[in-house]
Amino acid sequence: MAKKDVLPRWDRKMQQRLARGEAAALGELYDRFASLVHGLAHRVLGDERAADSITREVFAHVWEHPDAYDPRQGPLRSWVAALTHRLAVQRLRATETAALTPGDTGAEATEELERKVRRASVAARADYIVHSMPTPLRAALDLAYVQRRDYRQTAVDLGVTEDEARRRLRLGLQLLSTAHDAGRPPGYGGAV
Repeated sequence: MAKKDVLPRWDRKMQQRLARGEAAALGELYDRFASLVHGLAHRVLGDERAADSITREVFAHVWEHPDAYDPRQGPLRSWVAALTHRLAVQRLRATETAALTPGDTGAEATEELERKVRRASVAARADYIVHSMPTPLRAALDLAYVQRRDYRQTAVDLGVTEDEARRRLRLGLQLLSTAHDAGRPPGYGGAV
């Protein structure tokens, strides 16, 4: 309960500090979320330089529009992730559209572009979900799917019962399955 109270309070205070123009607040925000922003942008765009550019755009937007974030809509982390996702998808669409040759402007090219954007969005959302889920769930998924342990070995490695290991794996997979919900940005119910 105390943790839930701390995060929104931190989010509100951060927004207030940004609105007052505190450069130190932007630095603190950058230190906290830069790897998330860059990782999501890179996952969508597949390009280091483009991800760097999106990272700069996201933090510039936050600096210039701190009131765009509404703490009642969810955590600041989720809002920043949704903003990153939106900007990265816009960049991907613009880049891919510009790369089309004049003869490629038909429905087939448009459909392929949208498939590419959807795949990138799902991958970025899955990445965000994995990095945002509680550590016990992430650790169980890592052992089972990255290190190829079965649920019994996972239970031993985590020092939990087999039932608990299965529960953690099931919950982690249920969270991950929401990555296919490409109709909304990662982790944020409101508009950006």
